[in-house]
Amino acid sequence: MITLCKELFPILRSITGNGVRESLGIIQKIIPLQIREVPSGTQVFDWTVPKEWNVKDAYVIDLNTGEKIIDFKKSNLHLIGYAIPTDKIVDFEELNEHLFTLENQPDGIPYITSYYKERWGFCIDYNSYKKINRTSKFKVLIDSELKDGSLTFGELLIPGASEKEIFISTYICHPSMVNNELSGPAVATFLAKWILENKERKYSYRFVFIPETIGSITYLSLHLDDLKSKVIGGYNISCVGDERNYSYIPSRYGNTLSDKIALHVLDNSVKYRKYTFLDRGSDERQYCAPGVDLPICSILRTKFGDYPEYHTSLDNFDVVTEEGLRGSLEIYKKCIRLFEMNFVPKVKVLGEPQLGKRGLYPTMSTKSSGAMVRDMMNFIAYADGTNDLIDICNIIGIPTWETEDFLQKLVENGIFEVLSMSERTPREEPHIML
Repeated sequence: MITLCKELFPILRSITGNGVRESLGIIQKIIPLQIREVPSGTQVFDWTVPKEWNVKDAYVIDLNTGEKIIDFKKSNLHLIGYAIPTDKIVDFEELNEHLFTLENQPDGIPYITSYYKERWGFCIDYNSYKKINRTSKFKVLIDSELKDGSLTFGELLIPGASEKEIFISTYICHPSMVNNELSGPAVATFLAKWILENKERKYSYRFVFIPETIGSITYLSLHLDDLKSKVIGGYNISCVGDERNYSYIPSRYGNTLSDKIALHVLDNSVKYRKYTFLDRGSDERQYCAPGVDLPICSILRTKFGDYPEYHTSLDNFDVVTEEGLRGSLEIYKKCIRLFEMNFVPKVKVLGEPQLGKRGLYPTMSTKSSGAMVRDMMNFIAYADGTNDLIDICNIIGIPTWETEDFLQKLVENGIFEVLSMSERTPREEPHIML
């Protein structure tokens, strides 16, 4: 994953353009992405696919010294996103109106975009900004192109035994920032690779690599009816590369299967910070919008906007580490395993089943065997056809993955039957006479 991030890092990406295609082409060498194009001008819900933007070069030269004081080729963050073509001589007063810097982070180049209003501009670290000669004239060149082209995205559908889908989305539209951009596609790529390697799949898996906001809106406009009929859960993956924290952003009401699985995995695996949907900021905004209402939430490391390097050139490989990426991938693998193994158990015998005659009760009592029997009996006590696996494990206080040793034995010995989620019995509260 870290190797993939380093290969993608230098490429200029935006919401459209050749950088997106180049990046998807690199990912396509690892997983069999299908690359799609949607023409500029296409109406997508309340939005319109914008013109395509590409850049050959951009710089500012101090004409007194001949020095390039800003050079797009040294960092693509120097140029604001969607900057229009510009070739002019300006004084400092005019140049300054088009410069963006961060006085409180003097070593960082800010990330600035102007997707839907035409303007030109450059970003510069504050230390360099202070050194600009205010009396000079400056040559400004932006060799960019805005044209009718297309918006590009990648998708991969991994079929399973069921047409019901788990939907995984990540964005691929930011220039050289590692956590806010590249960690998501890296983890999503290797999560898809892992799923492809596991041939026995209950569910189908749909992965999309899209430009943020306009990409998810475009994808939903093309596939909403299909998604609403098939998607039973999923996640929007972003900011998953650092080691500082884990975070959880729920779906709009926090009551989906995706939320329940995310919380169970996080509660039993790591310390994390729980946010509300009011703290949203990525494509969960679109997937959980009224009328869309897909069961999508997010598991992150440190949330976007909550780490100091966010949206600056300081979001680099000092922030994102191999261990940070690995930890996020393992959490998402646990979520996928839980989607696959979740079911509704219903006991087939009345009263407490006799485990001894089925060889399920240990012949020697040890501390560990006693704990296993206790967990097994507690599990059986709530296997009444109203609870799924996650519900029961939450009630009895153990992770779902600690039930695997005894669940198969209980099924094989006829203790309970396996119901699908649709066969789940609604729980009736006991009627109390007052």
